[in-house]
Amino acid sequence: MKMIVMRFGLRAVVAGAAALAVLTLAGCGGSSANGSGGGKLDVVASFYPLEFIARTVGGDAVHVTTLTAPGVEPHDLELTPKQVGAIATAKLVVYEKDLQPAVDEAVEQNAKDAGFDVAPAAQLEATGADFEEHGDGAVAPAAHKDNALDPHFWLDPVRYAQVIKAVEEKLAAVDSANARGYHERAKALLDQVGKLDTEYKTGLASCTLTTFVTSHEAFAYLAKRYGLTMIGIAGFTPDAEPSPARIKEVQDIVKAQHVTTIFYEELVSPKVADTIANDVGVQTAVLSPIEGLSDANSKETYLTLMQENLQELRKANGCS
Repeated sequence: MKMIVMRFGLRAVVAGAAALAVLTLAGCGGSSANGSGGGKLDVVASFYPLEFIARTVGGDAVHVTTLTAPGVEPHDLELTPKQVGAIATAKLVVYEKDLQPAVDEAVEQNAKDAGFDVAPAAQLEATGADFEEHGDGAVAPAAHKDNALDPHFWLDPVRYAQVIKAVEEKLAAVDSANARGYHERAKALLDQVGKLDTEYKTGLASCTLTTFVTSHEAFAYLAKRYGLTMIGIAGFTPDAEPSPARIKEVQDIVKAQHVTTIFYEELVSPKVADTIANDVGVQTAVLSPIEGLSDANSKETYLTLMQENLQELRKANGCS
């Protein structure tokens, strides 16, 4: 099966960012694909959620090269020869198999020993989201929807924590001389992600609405973890054009369940979300799939974006 991928409060945000500032500062430099680590461990991360882990846990012991540039949808990634060279010379390539075919191919051909697939640690499941590519916007057959594994593990803090632990252990194994630092920084990050999970549990425990509508089905793990129901407009592929029948179906759901907000994402045009919202008289807002950063949110982190998502969900669903 072909996989196509895209793809509580201010105090908590500030505290989380401050607690990690010391850990991430040293690792934030040099994301170019030149493979020059200056004596540090050369690590390649395929897209932002894995980059954040590599930089935060790696700290000043690693030099991180990011394959997916800000503003680029991960599923649109095409590697340059320079990036393939960075993969070939890296000591560790952190990626999620079946997420970005170009990365899978480059690792298979150039970095079999250095490649580290995080999918097993994430314990991916078939969430029922529409993962098949349909040029006409048709809905995937039920059998396909039941069998496809959802790659969006990072939007579930519990699954994200599992991947943090796996990357921590891999870094320590590859670079045992700096293992203590990796363990210390991983513990600090895991503490923050654990707090995030708690805040989601309490923040979404009592809501007037439990259904939310998004531009594509990236939030199934999050919805399942915290007792919500996700309705995706375009299915799995974020920039796919939904069929008129699907748009009508979503409009009917919005009306019947009194949904207040149509969510779109920062890296994809909000045109379809705006159209549906205008037709049924509701508002739109951003719910970030955190697949990558853009110029508009380049100062954000995984933690702050997840906090903003929580606040938007609480507002849209009338959570007390």
